[in-house]
Amino acid sequence: MLEKKRKKYWVGFDLGGTKMLANIFETDFKLLGRARKKTQARNGSQSGLDRIVQTIEGALAETGLQKDQLAGIGLGIPGPLDPSRGLVIHTPNLGWRNFQLRKPLEEAFHCPVFVINDVDAGIYGEFRFGAAQGTRCAVGVFPGTGIGGGCVYEGRILTGRNRSCFEIGHIQLIPDGPLCGCGQRGCLEAVASRLAISASAASAVFRGEAPNLLALAGTDLANIRSGALADAIKAGDTVIEEIVRNGARWLGVGVSTLVNLLAPDVVVLGGGLVEAMPAIYVEEVSKIAQARVMTPFKDVFKITVSQLGDDAVAKGAAAWAEACVDGK
Repeated sequence: MLEKKRKKYWVGFDLGGTKMLANIFETDFKLLGRARKKTQARNGSQSGLDRIVQTIEGALAETGLQKDQLAGIGLGIPGPLDPSRGLVIHTPNLGWRNFQLRKPLEEAFHCPVFVINDVDAGIYGEFRFGAAQGTRCAVGVFPGTGIGGGCVYEGRILTGRNRSCFEIGHIQLIPDGPLCGCGQRGCLEAVASRLAISASAASAVFRGEAPNLLALAGTDLANIRSGALADAIKAGDTVIEEIVRNGARWLGVGVSTLVNLLAPDVVVLGGGLVEAMPAIYVEEVSKIAQARVMTPFKDVFKITVSQLGDDAVAKGAAAWAEACVDGK
């Protein structure tokens, strides 16, 4: 017991469009405990902050740890951020703008807090512990409620001067295309995110083309989640499979642009859609990306699935907090 009290622990936090997850890690990043809640984004940023605090406190309670045993907290947050100030600039799928996260969390938990983009955290986790170990340039693309991107280059997260970047979900693919949550039209996110796919799937259900998805989830977008889509495909809803494959093809178009720009060693696909249907995503993204990249870049990059799965963002955020505290 005394030895346990002397040890220091790291919190990794993953804030998603529908759920939030707090993981507690030992110094070797062995998972000690976790807690999760629904995000309830419609309730606003202050409510979201309260739920973040409650979720971390829940993870501490599960592990029997106290706040003074924490070495630091890393939070993976969607959308453009100012990591140096711990400021959420804009999260299109949550509706948060210019919201300070770091200061109130440091006051609540009395330890250093680091705020980074969620897919930056995810690909950093894969670089440290998973599918991108040993790479010089690793790119992460995580389709979920939205579509996030991140890049680790020579062990460091690629950022702007005072902004997170790599918003692949907001590369414009279709001029005057569907309206995106960011306010622009024709973004990748508007045609390939889970929300976009679920909207198309709901229309198919309404037309009577997807009886299995109707039985599983009905037409409510809140119920047409990645697992329901995967189950409907397994049950024989071919129209749903084509909708998902079409979204994956659009993702492949976006990935091809990243390959032409960065020539990464590996592109790691993560997020709920990929976790539920990995074979579809690897097949379609690989096929389209290989077909569209410049000839010198063909066959020199690999498309793979996250090895850390649902823990990628939280583990990467905790590891990044450690790197910042230690000055790595």
